[in-house]
Amino acid sequence: MKSIIAEIKAYAIIAVGLCIYSFGWTAFIIPSGIIAGGVGGIGTLIYYSTGETIPVGYSFFVINIFLILIALKVLGSKFGIKTIFGIVVGSALLSIQQRIFSDPIVDDKFMAAIVGGILSGTGIGITFTQGGSTGGTDIIAMMINKYRNISPGRIILYLDVFIIASSYLMFHSIPTIVYGYVVMAVSAYAIDMVLSGAKQSAQMFIISNKYEVIADRIGSETGRGISILDSVGWYSKEQKKILMTVVRKHETQYIFKLVKEIDPDSFVSMGTVMGVYGKGFDEIRA
Repeated sequence: MKSIIAEIKAYAIIAVGLCIYSFGWTAFIIPSGIIAGGVGGIGTLIYYSTGETIPVGYSFFVINIFLILIALKVLGSKFGIKTIFGIVVGSALLSIQQRIFSDPIVDDKFMAAIVGGILSGTGIGITFTQGGSTGGTDIIAMMINKYRNISPGRIILYLDVFIIASSYLMFHSIPTIVYGYVVMAVSAYAIDMVLSGAKQSAQMFIISNKYEVIADRIGSETGRGISILDSVGWYSKEQKKILMTVVRKHETQYIFKLVKEIDPDSFVSMGTVMGVYGKGFDEIRA
C-alpha cells in the first residue's frame, strides 16, 4: 500500500514539475519569440514558421513519439512509463497553456528569457527528481551514446546550441540567438540547483532514553537505516545509546517531529554531509 501511495505521489510531483515547465515556456519563452533548446525549441520554430498555426504542444508530442518509436528499435524497451507520462502530460499542458497565454507576461525579452529559463529548468529538475523525463534531446543523446563514446550531457548541449543557432534562418536576428542561449544557461543552472538540493543529505545523532521506540519509528516510517552506538557521558558518567541515521535533507523535519513526539528531552545533533553512497542514496561509481 505504501509503495502505491509513494508511486502516486511521484506522478503527482512530476505533473507539478511539468506544469511549471510548460508555464515557463507558454507565458514567457514562446510568446516572446525566443527559440530555446530541446524539442520545445523545435516546436517554437515550427509554430512561427507556420504562421502560428501549429501549437508547440502538438509538435512536442509528435516529435517525441517519433523519437520513441526509433529509440525502441535502437535501444530496446529502456523507456519507463514515467517518460511516456511526461511526454503526454507535457504536450497537453503546453497546448492548453499556450491558448491561455497568447501574449507574454513581461514585455522585456531579456526578463522573459531569465524567468522562462528559471521556470523551465525548475520544472525539469522536479521531474528528474522523481525519475521522470520530457523526452526529446534526452532520447537522441541515449541513441548516439550507444554507438559513440560521448557523454549524453555533451550531446544535449550540442543539440541545443544547434537548435538555437538555427533560429537565425527564420528571424535573421543575433539578439534572438543570444536570448535563446540565456534561456539555455539559466535553465541548466536551475536544473542543477533543484537536483543538488534534492540530493542533499544530513547525518543525525539522537541521544534519548527511549532510543528503541525512536529507532523503530524511524525505520518503519521513513525506511532509513539506523545504527546504535555505545557512549559514556563524560559529565554524568552514565552509559548512553546514540542513534545515528543518514537521511535526505527534506526528511529531517519529519525526524525532528517524530523525536519530539516520543521524547521532548532528547538531544539531537545534525550535520550536512557532502555525499552518501549506497542503498537508498547515490550509486557508488568507481
